[in-house]
Amino acid sequence: MSVRGYFVAFSKCTLLLSLRILLLVPAGLPVRSQGDSQSDNKVMDNITVRQGETVFLRCAQGDVVTHTAWLNRSSILYAGEDKWSVDPRVSLVTLNQEEFTIQIENVDMTDEGQYVCAVQTSSRPRTTSVHILVQVPPKIINLSRDIVVNEGSNVTLMCQANGKPEPSISWKLISSSGDLASDDEYLEIPSISRQRAGTYECTAVNDIDTDVQTIDVTVNYAPTVSEGRDVGVTLGQRGVLECEADAVPEADFEWYKDDRRIFNGFDSMEIVNSGSLSKLMFFNVSDSEYGNYTCVAINKLGSSNTSFLLYVVIEPTSSTLLQGPRAVQDGSGGAMGVHSHTCLLFIVFLPFLLRF
Repeated sequence: MSVRGYFVAFSKCTLLLSLRILLLVPAGLPVRSQGDSQSDNKVMDNITVRQGETVFLRCAQGDVVTHTAWLNRSSILYAGEDKWSVDPRVSLVTLNQEEFTIQIENVDMTDEGQYVCAVQTSSRPRTTSVHILVQVPPKIINLSRDIVVNEGSNVTLMCQANGKPEPSISWKLISSSGDLASDDEYLEIPSISRQRAGTYECTAVNDIDTDVQTIDVTVNYAPTVSEGRDVGVTLGQRGVLECEADAVPEADFEWYKDDRRIFNGFDSMEIVNSGSLSKLMFFNVSDSEYGNYTCVAINKLGSSNTSFLLYVVIEPTSSTLLQGPRAVQDGSGGAMGVHSHTCLLFIVFLPFLLRF
């Protein structure tokens, strides 16, 4: 090693020893506020900084300073102009007779704690300490996944977050007008119903920011079908029977005439399914197609059905109006069709009949 190298090493060792002695000297002195001019051991106000920001540590100099340093947890960050810290985020800002300022960029939780500026003057040593408080915005770190359950099941949703100050957690169902809400990490939903299905929002809040994430809850249930509506169709014309089912997952549909299942292409009929709606379409109604029909909606949780009556409608003519009401019989002998009001028709056509 060269003479210069020995000299540099000796200087650093001497400086380190001096700083350690400097820190030990005032250790027994009482710690007073910064405003007490009688004390050589000053405590500055806490510095509160948000995670990711830059913090500046300033230390007044004055007098004739022989040694000065910024330390953190007994580790030297800067000794005068010499950087001892290996952290690239730490750098020197100002060093003159008035102040000694360093900065720490992109502050993180690991930077929180006490920092000490140690100054050795020609007369006596003094220190100034400051505590850095790092605030961290909330972040949801553990959230239940989207789930699919059967109606009547017990459901527990979990949402956990970290941050500083510690964030508060709240839940709400945002895809419904329901009043379901909670102010806890866990949301308990006993015997869940289909009305509780939807998107649940977890919100984590502290003084710094807000974090929001959502969970989709799907509730499966057996089909329920709307009541069938009887339809009248003129012979040879088009007609349609409509069957609507509420179910999750969506229902499959089956159509029957009496006890016989209908398939596409069956006697000029066509089944058209679209989501929750199924249509049985007739393109040229014949006598044999009048009668009773059943729609069955099925999913893995159950089934439901409803019945329809396709009946004949006879277009009114002058002769049928004169004859009064006429009943149309179905295959079982029951009367069906459109019934006329005899008295009303008689009054309407009375002047016409008197001409003959």
